[in-house]
Amino acid sequence: MSQATKQAPMLADATSGDSLHLQSLRLLRLPEVKARTGYSRSEVYRRIAAGDFPAPVKLGERASAWPEHEINAWCQARIAARDAKAAT
Repeated sequence: MSQATKQAPMLADATSGDSLHLQSLRLLRLPEVKARTGYSRSEVYRRIAAGDFPAPVKLGERASAWPEHEINAWCQARIAARDAKAAT
């Protein structure tokens, strides 16, 4: 078996251009997003409308989810902003 066939399929990350292994691509539903961010449903959607939060991916007519890596990156950016503010 060649090395290429042993590797997991790759997917381009639309936000940064990086490649992601499909195995690590996980979609989070709203209850998990709320638990990770501490935001209510209305605050999540308010911040999406303001452009301050990742937009969900439509899974169907009545279902949406957020790529886990986008939520993680958003959380990391909040921590980095806090740390940068504390350093000044």
